Amino acid sequence: MKVAIVHDWLVVSGGAEKVLQHIIECYPQADVFALVDFLEDRACLRGKTVKTSFIQKLPFAKKRYRGYLPLMPLAIEQLDLSGYDLVISSSHAVAKGVLTGPDQMHVSYVHSPIRYAWDLQHQYLRESGLANGMKSVMARVLLHYIRGWDARSANGVDYLLANSQFIARRIKKAYQRDATVLYPPVDFKGMTLCTEKDDFYVTASRMVPYKRIDLIVKAFSQTPERKLVVIGDGPEMKRIRAIAGENVTILGYQSFEVLLDHLRRARAFVFAAEEDFGISIVEAQACGTPVIAFGKGGALESVIGLPRERPTGVFFREQTTESLLAAVSQFETHASLFDPRQCRRNAEQFSAENFKAKLVDFIDAKLPRARPDVPFLYPVKDIEPVEEHSLADYG
Repeated sequence: MKVAIVHDWLVVSGGAEKVLQHIIECYPQADVFALVDFLEDRACLRGKTVKTSFIQKLPFAKKRYRGYLPLMPLAIEQLDLSGYDLVISSSHAVAKGVLTGPDQMHVSYVHSPIRYAWDLQHQYLRESGLANGMKSVMARVLLHYIRGWDARSANGVDYLLANSQFIARRIKKAYQRDATVLYPPVDFKGMTLCTEKDDFYVTASRMVPYKRIDLIVKAFSQTPERKLVVIGDGPEMKRIRAIAGENVTILGYQSFEVLLDHLRRARAFVFAAEEDFGISIVEAQACGTPVIAFGKGGALESVIGLPRERPTGVFFREQTTESLLAAVSQFETHASLFDPRQCRRNAEQFSAENFKAKLVDFIDAKLPRARPDVPFLYPVKDIEPVEEHSLADYG
């Protein structure tokens, strides 16, 4: 069986690339395709050479590949996959739009429908300074075109996999298709259980607006008796430093070892974004650390919140300092209910091993049914004889 794996683009190594790595481990004989490949850390590719689209050779593609968004639907359709039996796409943008035929099976692992073209369009336009003016009109026309193409291209996928129930609902809204939930793999390498906790809270993320690190820093700055450690860097760094109180320590970008050390020792991990899934939430629990999280998106599926039995975290319902601080107080009031061992057990269901086993089982179960029936290939002895009739029999 010939297998092709298609990814959107390979520029930086993030969560989607970790999923790609584990898909490749399931099908090591597969060929890998992407719009562009400028990846420096190539560990996720497991030694594979990537076949790319024409965008790879366009001017300034390495740094400004996103500027070629209008060409991406065309580019992904030019990848020739006609010689493959099974196509697996890892898609948060256009990868699922590859062209396949009726004798091929296409399974798409959807990290999300294109966020900035669907329900997050208005947020994207505001944050990009495109809410008004002629550039806004042009952006809205482009996103309208992308949205139509994205919906149509979903019809070419045989089976959709979603990384959470939250994304499955988004897929249903966008494509009118049902999706099977397969939670993304979390690599627990080095994430050992720590039952002894220090008296500080931690948050870690790239500092971009939707991650809402500013909200967390504002809230903890109002309660100087609590200590907060912030790990990460990004365009919001200067603003976040400006609003941080003396009880907030901002470490900036740190190595994985430093991050892991803080995740293991922290009293709780604080998370304020609405994420599709949120791998960092699971990583914290893998270290035995409970989570205080915004109660929307994938967090509702990876955290067992109060008042459920054996909780692993607490949710706050609004992205406000008041709601977050109320959740922190609730966590501290019921601190004895949070068992680091239960946090670890809850995290283990999202292991990379579980992901790979479920992916292979799903495809193995679907592949025979995806093959068209070809009666003329069956042995003659297996075909029931047909009683002959003349036209006279029908009056």
